[in-house]
Amino acid sequence: MLAIKLAWRNLIGARLRTFLNVFVLSLAFVVIIWFKGVLNGWNDQARRDTIAWQIGGGQYWQENYDPYDPFTIDDSHAPLPEPAQEAVRKGLLTPLLISQGNIYPHGRIQSITLRGVDPHQTIIELPTHYLKSEDGEIPAIIGKRAADNGKLNVGDYVIIRWRDVNGTFDADEVKIVHIFKTDVQAMDAGIVWIPLERHREMVRMPNEATILITAPESGFIGEIPGWEFKNHDFLMSEIQEMIKTKSIAGYLYFIILMSLAMLAIFDTQVLSIFRRQKEIGTHIALGMTQRQVIALFTVEGAMHAVLAAILAALYGFPLLALQAKVGWSMPAGTDDFGLTLAETIYPKYSLGLVVGTTLIVLITTTIVSYLPARRIAKMEPTEAIRGKIQ
Repeated sequence: MLAIKLAWRNLIGARLRTFLNVFVLSLAFVVIIWFKGVLNGWNDQARRDTIAWQIGGGQYWQENYDPYDPFTIDDSHAPLPEPAQEAVRKGLLTPLLISQGNIYPHGRIQSITLRGVDPHQTIIELPTHYLKSEDGEIPAIIGKRAADNGKLNVGDYVIIRWRDVNGTFDADEVKIVHIFKTDVQAMDAGIVWIPLERHREMVRMPNEATILITAPESGFIGEIPGWEFKNHDFLMSEIQEMIKTKSIAGYLYFIILMSLAMLAIFDTQVLSIFRRQKEIGTHIALGMTQRQVIALFTVEGAMHAVLAAILAALYGFPLLALQAKVGWSMPAGTDDFGLTLAETIYPKYSLGLVVGTTLIVLITTTIVSYLPARRIAKMEPTEAIRGKIQ
């Protein structure tokens, strides 16, 4: 208690120097918590939207399918075996058929991916119910990005061209019946969605599919010959890697701020020991051991972190709470990065994040405060009282 009282008195006496050290430390608190909160919010939002819109409980890929190799698309299809058909009837699976094609909006040509999906499916949030049509036309739904690129609107007719399983080219007109908006770019950019059975007829692949999406509550439903199951960890690995990369950048910001704060505290402690030699010698002469004096200076430095945590809570809590409520609007153009990224990210904070950051700052500050205090062990009381230090 004596060390704490003396440390508090010394910090109050330093005034401006103490405030500056505490303020920089509090910035380190708030910045690292805010940045990690943004990454946690992005991760949570991206994971939730990707599951809801694209992968459900997981996906079965036809064994030849490779999304990074467009030359495999023509061979990435196979008939559904009976177990898979039964799962489809029970609502545990929904098939997607993928083929390549071209679209000709306003006389221009664009390469697209033509995807057939069951209009009655409810496994993913894609608004496939718009694909229910009985007028003989080919209904199509596209994402907002695809609509903007092709300058297409609801009700427009546009020609698409494709190649069937025998390599024969064909073309027809589709009607844009709906334009949806999603944060999952993999379901939007360069994709035209049409009814599954109509797609199968067009490419002459009856009862075939490229991907089988499982219901979120089902996940892996057993081995399907000729198909490989991909779980959430595999399907969202790109997002996880991007978040890890951003986390490294966040740690760099944290290290810079911490280095500035620790340097200030270190210099403060060195200067304090130099200027307070007589005080230190008097303490030792009056019976304080060198270990107790070292503890005094260490506690004094550690109290910077305690005061910084209090200051950070005073102005950081309302700021972070407001940010979590209104979110962080992403700049224009970020939706073209190819990742699941919402227009507004809502930070997500946790007790573990706050406590962990506090402990890191407190431990680091204590260590930095202890290093210069070790010089006190070399002091002789008489020399210290005279103002000389070894």
